[in-house]
Amino acid sequence: MSSQHFIPPLNYGMIEEDLYRSGQPNELNFPFLEKLGLKTVVWLAPEEPNQRFCDFIDDQEIQLYHLGVISAVNAWDPITEEAVLEALDIILNPRNYPMMIMCNLGRHRTGTIVGCLRKLQRWNLTSIFEEYRRYAGPKVRLLNEQFIELFDTDLVRIPETKPSWL
Repeated sequence: MSSQHFIPPLNYGMIEEDLYRSGQPNELNFPFLEKLGLKTVVWLAPEEPNQRFCDFIDDQEIQLYHLGVISAVNAWDPITEEAVLEALDIILNPRNYPMMIMCNLGRHRTGTIVGCLRKLQRWNLTSIFEEYRRYAGPKVRLLNEQFIELFDTDLVRIPETKPSWL
């Protein structure tokens, strides 16, 4: 009898029901991800996910949205407004659930998208930054926090059929 271990990926967290975040998973995380029954992955890093993860996504028939190509010129710059709006468009469509948002380490790009989503949910900035910092650890990027603070939620198109938590 084999006991299967379910190991979440680096910086894994639940954002809302059926909406998760993490860094890039490895093979040890695949059984855990299978349990989530993901329909969609929003990938925010400029490079492609590694081949094993791409194979896993294909095997599980998960829709992959690779938005990292719309990255800012400098890796230290915050993610672009266009990328955030595109990601939120995917996130706000309940047909894409269950969904996971991820980048390499699940810190900065993912944290910025989640921060903008929290702003859309009308969280106060202190709570948004506390959540961002919990995942960023000692590597907090003030430019990302500034981006979240200045993000204009009026630019976000809210679909008629939206998630219940919005």
